[in-house]
Amino acid sequence: MADVQGTYTKEFSAVADALSELLDTQDLGASAAVFVDGDPVVDIWGGYVDAERSLPWEHDTIVNVMSTTKPMTALCALILADRGLLDLSAPVSTYWPEFAAAGKEHVLVRHLLSHTAGLPDWPGRMVAEDLYDWSAVTERLAAMPTQWEPGTEAGYHSVTFGFLIGEVVRRVSGRSIGAFLAEEVAGPLGADFHIGLAAEHDARIARLYPPSSHGDDFNSAGPDYASTGGIRVKDANTEAWRRAEIPAANGFGNARGIALIQSALSNRGVASGVRLLSEQGCEPAWQPEYSGPDRILGQPTTYAMGFGVYGGTFGWGGWGGSLVMNAHASRMSVAYAMNQMLDPREQEDSRGLKIIAAAYEGLR
Repeated sequence: MADVQGTYTKEFSAVADALSELLDTQDLGASAAVFVDGDPVVDIWGGYVDAERSLPWEHDTIVNVMSTTKPMTALCALILADRGLLDLSAPVSTYWPEFAAAGKEHVLVRHLLSHTAGLPDWPGRMVAEDLYDWSAVTERLAAMPTQWEPGTEAGYHSVTFGFLIGEVVRRVSGRSIGAFLAEEVAGPLGADFHIGLAAEHDARIARLYPPSSHGDDFNSAGPDYASTGGIRVKDANTEAWRRAEIPAANGFGNARGIALIQSALSNRGVASGVRLLSEQGCEPAWQPEYSGPDRILGQPTTYAMGFGVYGGTFGWGGWGGSLVMNAHASRMSVAYAMNQMLDPREQEDSRGLKIIAAAYEGLR
């Protein structure tokens, strides 16, 4: 079996076994972490950062986790709400006056967080380079009309989510979402997670690799990239992508950093002894705001404030395979981050679910 580095308690040895099996079968390099009661019970990693398998995945290796960034962005908004600085039921234009254009004066902050705002994408072709100018992106969103009556339907806001929430955070706090996360969340916790990556961290990045049946043009928009655009693997491996703040998709970290931060929500507001928000302030993360069909994903969904809700758990996953799951009843957070992407349109990707199932074995 593949060698796994790191630490875990004996009760959670099944998680190490699961990661080892994935490294033997589907993964190139990966990390997994489990926090219970805000403290680590699993912090492991293994495999390689390069396709040649010459450079090992290390303790401090980080990787772009795509949409697993969204739970971090949502947490920033929930912290501001808990402090009384942001009203989730207020119109977005209360904080961002320009947003009221094109009939959007009744769009609420909670609509942004629950993917019900009616702004899931931009008309026409969108490519990664369009996302690097924060002001241009947010001005465009502020000027757009909604595609449906806000709050009545859901449609996954795959990229717009981060700019919409991020601009509200910026207007309320006076800081970019990346700076707010660093100063108010990751910094106090000592967590290794970044939205907008400084050059000093480049040397420890594991680049993303597309599925074996695809090249570096593998993209989030599917096979019609030429007409609709999208984010390609080759984009995510560029310096321009790393330096930008794209708070729905370009978070960099590892499973340890993700699970540590998210454990504040599963552990009543406290992670590693640091309180980020009140117990009551955590509840919007798992209280359903919308349940029904998602017109973008084409499947039933339940959304809370920034999270998908799955029975007694809440979390989200990223394009290619990463994910985080929180279980507030058992005070557990589980995270998985990897550099080998799979295409769920071609094969089932149950890697993260295997890590979660193994973590539940530890709880039992």
